[in-house]
Amino acid sequence: MAENIFLFVPNLIGYARIILALIAFYYMRTDYVTATWCYLLSGLLDAFDGHAARMLNQGTKFGAMLDQLTDRCATMCLLVTLSVLYPDYMFWFQLSMIIDVASHWLHLHSSSMKGIANHKMIDMSGNPILRIYYTSRPVLFAMCAGNELFYSMMYLLYFTEGPLVPIVSFSIFRLILILSAPISLAKTAISLLHLITASQNMAIIDVAEREQRAAEKKE
Repeated sequence: MAENIFLFVPNLIGYARIILALIAFYYMRTDYVTATWCYLLSGLLDAFDGHAARMLNQGTKFGAMLDQLTDRCATMCLLVTLSVLYPDYMFWFQLSMIIDVASHWLHLHSSSMKGIANHKMIDMSGNPILRIYYTSRPVLFAMCAGNELFYSMMYLLYFTEGPLVPIVSFSIFRLILILSAPISLAKTAISLLHLITASQNMAIIDVAEREQRAAEKKE
């Protein structure tokens, strides 16, 4: 009897992430507490589905794509909300969405074209920054978490400053925003590097295919 990969534990966690994200989107204009908790919990579960996939040997292409789409769509929807809350910064939010979606899509597509089963499986001879980014789980988690915290704090600060931290005379939300800002910028820089590297990989594939076709015509 064939396995039902749709009911694999990592994919069930993925469905829970989607439900939590949808609840967060629904309440983003009316209930920032519910929206923030659901959004951050959905993001946190991202670490658990990968762990479950490795532990239970239930890694699948469907699960990898589900995870990728959930991440991109969740961040995009939060940035859409921020564009409404902070219209003066709309262009920068739009630019962030373009870089995030385009870089990950092209990277995923180029990985598939090269025959790599998982976009996180980076060739050791490839770009060293991307190699560290994808092979070091602490680095990957810190980058993704820092980026999400930065945008989440921007969202929260529209409604409230939150509890004050006496030592630094900053609210906890503003302090997290300041600390996570460099990480978010670094994550954007890595996404741009994704875009450049993936474009170069696609060009290499194009050149190789053209040379192969030319050689076949000569024969």
